[in-house]
Amino acid sequence: MNSSPSPSHFKGKTAQEHLKKARMKGMIASSEIHGIEMSGSQAAFADSLKDTALALLALWSMSISLFDKSVIHVIMILFSISWIIWKPARSAILGWGRLERLHRLIEEERWEIEHNREQERLELTEMYQAKGFSGRLLEESVDVLMSDDNRLLQVMLEEELGLTLEVHEHPLKQAFAAFLGSSTSTGLILLSALFLPKLLTPAIGFLLVSLSSILTARLERNKKTSGLIWNLSSAAFVVASTYLLGNLFSKLQ
Repeated sequence: MNSSPSPSHFKGKTAQEHLKKARMKGMIASSEIHGIEMSGSQAAFADSLKDTALALLALWSMSISLFDKSVIHVIMILFSISWIIWKPARSAILGWGRLERLHRLIEEERWEIEHNREQERLELTEMYQAKGFSGRLLEESVDVLMSDDNRLLQVMLEEELGLTLEVHEHPLKQAFAAFLGSSTSTGLILLSALFLPKLLTPAIGFLLVSLSSILTARLERNKKTSGLIWNLSSAAFVVASTYLLGNLFSKLQ
């Protein structure tokens, strides 16, 4: 069998080099917007829970030195309404963009199967050799796959590009998860700001940031302690900075 790749298809690379580049391309297209290990809806929920809590905490800490209590609540309510609309919309937009990239890769691979069959055979041979196939078994396996374009397309998407199409979630599902996350944070922080003592508002906000950090670390199989410390430290820095800047601005007025 002739193993020299077509310059027009492999662009001067060997089949192995071409497969490596294709796999990197697939990883970029298939990775979640919010992360790789987590599903899109889980990431959207955790991301919105944390971002909403932090945004409201920063707004609250800045406002308490600039406005009276009634104005602070009005500002937080108005901001929360716009934020709850924005977070699901953003998740849906990013999700649709990701699906478009995946569909483009599928159509590109379908075109290659239809117009570069010998090169696709070389790629299949390279992939199955790497799996330990050899001799007659290798040739028969490649022949079987080459005889069914639909099966070949699925194999090339999964083996060459590293895509698993079944796990890709609909953008609207991710948007709904983002809505739940932002609504949860908004409801808890607004209720605390309206009806509970003042210091409980930042306590609840930091608790939400902590829960989101732990959830994210668990789902991504990262260290929970380091993720919690970094997220809480960043949140504390943001809240303290906005509070100090608010105090400084109020004194300059």
